[in-house]
Amino acid sequence: MANLVVDPAFWDLFPDAQINTLTVHGLNNTVDESQDPHFQALLDDAMAKSHQYLTEDTFRNNPVVVQWRDAYSKFKKKKGARSSIEALLKRVDQGKTLSPINPLVDVYNSVSLEFGVPCGGEDLAAIDGPMHLGVAKGGEAFKPLGVDEDEPALPGEVIYYDKIGAVCRCFNWRDGERTMLTEKTTDAILVIEAINEEQRVRQAEAVTTMKERLQTEFSVDADVDTFTVA
Repeated sequence: MANLVVDPAFWDLFPDAQINTLTVHGLNNTVDESQDPHFQALLDDAMAKSHQYLTEDTFRNNPVVVQWRDAYSKFKKKKGARSSIEALLKRVDQGKTLSPINPLVDVYNSVSLEFGVPCGGEDLAAIDGPMHLGVAKGGEAFKPLGVDEDEPALPGEVIYYDKIGAVCRCFNWRDGERTMLTEKTTDAILVIEAINEEQRVRQAEAVTTMKERLQTEFSVDADVDTFTVA
């Protein structure tokens, strides 16, 4: 059984979207500081390759940014929320660096930047599943990392959610502390998203590369699922 269910309400908003998931088991996601240079090099290489998506003088005019901002205009969102790929590209555009966090996060950030598509991941053991992608009723519990108080989802917001509450708010904007990938994560679901045909081409390449990196870095094989409108 797939670990993700995409609700009809999502397809009503994004009929041309495609969602890919990669499910992996038996990971060792422990941080080994001696490996920091390796993962820093992986991130630096991906940041260099991401300049191909930053061809316009004004950041907001770059096609990847334009497309995702248009997508975010289709649903209720928290003020200032932007797609995860915009946030990464913004760092590149500003000349900032990305530092290693943990191996699995470093891998999906590198793939996201290299192919210009949003990538994320959740700890399967923390999800009361299956996880859904849909539209919030409002009030779904959500605690961001480093925040003491609950910040529940808004009515009409696109979210990933389970039986407990929201897993990721505003489509791919921010993950919650409850399901975040940590050094203790052994089983995970990784998500790669596209909202139009042009993005799907890069998404397919991203899935292939993600599978390869999961095998190279963790010696695990990923089960891939693809979700499109019925």
